[in-house]
Amino acid sequence: MIKLILHLTLIIILTIITQIGGVVYLFSILLIKNNKKHYRVKRLFTFIIIYSISTFLIVPIVATYFGRIKINDNNVIESHNFLTILCNRNYVVPELNNTLIDVSKKFKKEFPSIKIIYLDANFPFFDGFPLLPHLSHNDGKKIDLSFIYENKNGSFTNLKTSRSGYGVFENPKTTEKSQTKSCLKKGFWQYDFTKYLTFGKINKNLLFSEKGTKKLIEIILKNKDVSKLFIEPHLKKRLNLFNSKIRFQGCKAVRHDDHIHFQIK
Repeated sequence: MIKLILHLTLIIILTIITQIGGVVYLFSILLIKNNKKHYRVKRLFTFIIIYSISTFLIVPIVATYFGRIKINDNNVIESHNFLTILCNRNYVVPELNNTLIDVSKKFKKEFPSIKIIYLDANFPFFDGFPLLPHLSHNDGKKIDLSFIYENKNGSFTNLKTSRSGYGVFENPKTTEKSQTKSCLKKGFWQYDFTKYLTFGKINKNLLFSEKGTKKLIEIILKNKDVSKLFIEPHLKKRLNLFNSKIRFQGCKAVRHDDHIHFQIK
């Protein structure tokens, strides 16, 4: 019974994190029986091989039948973390992919040395399948982008401030309203939960680039297919952004002063 519970727990966790991992793990268990010598090691290697083949060769093909395609890293856009790719969290509908290409090319013209760095997008299969911990990344039409940062000398950089891309916040200044305090006061304890999901803070000397981040947001908003963009209210005010597409995501979500979320129609 304990083994069964452990197996079910692993299946659930792998499904939550990668969408396909639970199925691959179950297949590995069925393929390698526990009466075989060194079955645990054999199961592990079987899982790794099948999962790798599925993720890099099979899933990108099958995903097209679900109306989604993989974001391809190139000289203008790339994932912040290889785990995003390894966990199949880098899929979008073709329309969003076209928007990303358009935005990244226009941004590259403004800042030739900087790439757009994306964080979580969507899973490859099934509308409505949650991409936790996100509430809305479930239809291929949403994506998170990293802020733009600069060195102390003012030079833009592709480096970021956390390993995951989340959880290192550009907090309100003393003269700015804190939406986080307001939401926490109302009992929405999860609002700043991403501070626990950094997987380690890095490049602590980096500074939030108001100029670079504002330009990126303005380019995104000019795209006709973009319907909404989420960023924390104090940053909207600080960057003098007034576009009606910029919305507050609500206290039920998490704070957005560590990344940009946008979505298409």
